[in-house]
Amino acid sequence: MDKSLRFQRARKFAPVRRDISARARSFLIGAMGVTALAACGGDGAGLVGPGTGTTTAGGSSPAPSSSANPFAGQKLYVNPNSNARRTADEWRAARPADADQLEKIAVRSQARWFNEWVGDVYSAVTGAMSAAESQGALPVLVAYNIPDRDCGGLSGGGGATAASYRTWITSFANAIAGRKAAVILEPDALANMGCLSAADQASRMDLIRYAIQALKGKGAHVYLDAGHPAWHSASEMARRLNLAGISTADGFALNVSNFIATSLNTAYGEQISALVGGKHFIIDTGRNGLGATVDYQWCNPPGRALGAPPSAVTANPLVDAYLWIKPPGESDGACDGAPAAGKWWPEYALELAKRTP
Repeated sequence: MDKSLRFQRARKFAPVRRDISARARSFLIGAMGVTALAACGGDGAGLVGPGTGTTTAGGSSPAPSSSANPFAGQKLYVNPNSNARRTADEWRAARPADADQLEKIAVRSQARWFNEWVGDVYSAVTGAMSAAESQGALPVLVAYNIPDRDCGGLSGGGGATAASYRTWITSFANAIAGRKAAVILEPDALANMGCLSAADQASRMDLIRYAIQALKGKGAHVYLDAGHPAWHSASEMARRLNLAGISTADGFALNVSNFIATSLNTAYGEQISALVGGKHFIIDTGRNGLGATVDYQWCNPPGRALGAPPSAVTANPLVDAYLWIKPPGESDGACDGAPAAGKWWPEYALELAKRTP
């Protein structure tokens, strides 16, 4: 399978799982009136302010953020060699009905992920950009290599040092080279910091600010990952986004690799937006067609469905796009007989598709 997808994955659900099993409590998310699962009390709750490390990428200044929707009027890249496409083609003769179901996934745009497993990130991103250009399409890329990623959980890893991460993200940005691209920056990096010391939290903030500048300096549209409604309060998430430099980014991303309903993410995003200068946001709708389970299962929960197709046509002017950031059918982890995190699981993909009109 494409190495850039091999961590798609368990990481977005692991924090919810830990909250349920260890220190779960409920909170009211602003005016939503929704009871949700709060994050661990020590998960960066004492987050320090900006550190004093280097925050300029190669001496370049970030391009000013714009309220214009970068997805509007854009064709989104569809991978002609995706797992869903290959499986649908393989099943066409012997399982035509199931192949037709998988077409619901195969024909949709899905994000491309980049981490330490891709090898030379400059070459990997260059390849993704060239593939998108061949379709006249906008690529959606995910940078996922922050040091101490996932607090050592099922998707642990990332850059070995802060210095190596700066080198890595600079190479990522250089591969974009002024071409059009949307980048979701470091899923979980802001929401999941419970394992980090105050000094390491400050270092992470420096790295994210550096990454924004590097990417914006090369013309990318940058969205910082901001968790989901069942993790942190809107005020806490907004505080972290502000410390991380959301003012210089295009917006933030919600529900990456999660199942929470679009309506709840929209309400949560509106609250955050009001606290971060009116920034727009995007929502991962790949698997939220029926919302989350009542107990917020994180690992390949049964009975889920595909959500709204990727599109810049949304129900709220603050929502720039609905995107399939985690490819539907990639396992969340080796739970209850499932494949390891990131492995293609065609039968799970089939069940998601079957429950989708």
